[in-house]
Amino acid sequence: MANGTARIGRDRYRTEIEVSGHALVADEGSGLGGANTGPAPYDYILAGLGACTAITLRMYADRKEWPLESADVGLRLVGGKEGAHIERTLTLTGALSQDQRARLADIAERTPVTLTLKNGIGIETTLA
Repeated sequence: MANGTARIGRDRYRTEIEVSGHALVADEGSGLGGANTGPAPYDYILAGLGACTAITLRMYADRKEWPLESADVGLRLVGGKEGAHIERTLTLTGALSQDQRARLADIAERTPVTLTLKNGIGIETTLA
């Protein structure tokens, strides 16, 4: 499975992230006191969901040899701490039948990250 680290120093909210050998940066926008040098933490949740959705749709269409030219996954986090939800819009390009389009929409509901977010995930914190 994935593994990573996040490190923050004295640079306000800029956070250096390493995930599975990839270097990323996170920050908060200026409205929250950050310098907006990278996506905010919730942006990364949307990015992970969008990437997983797009990759899964591509894998499925390729395996079925369906004419999916591209899949765009629009994502928007709506609400707050008490009742947040994600709105996801799929734009599928290619000579797909209505049945194929419906099946891809159904597949999007069952991607690994979708299911993790819908079901929740336990977090165990230890102090080193």
